Amino acid sequence: MNKVGELVEAFLSNHSKEEMIVFLKGILTPKELDELSQRLRIVKMLKKGIPHQEIARRLKVGVATVTRGSREIKMGRFHNI
Repeated sequence: MNKVGELVEAFLSNHSKEEMIVFLKGILTPKELDELSQRLRIVKMLKKGIPHQEIARRLKVGVATVTRGSREIKMGRFHNI
């Protein structure tokens, strides 16, 4: 199994929200956890149709960061979010 597959298996082994929170806090630094949460917020805002500039302003991130999320959506990712 490749590295990404191992990571996916580890994520899927968590059976509750509480288990997942403990797992994420164990595997990620507080900064990494915050960055992932921020990316999720960006995707949700993009899917609501909020303009890139507005998202960048509200979340205090660069427009390039928002654009990256938009590009991933266009590639067909995040359809479950």
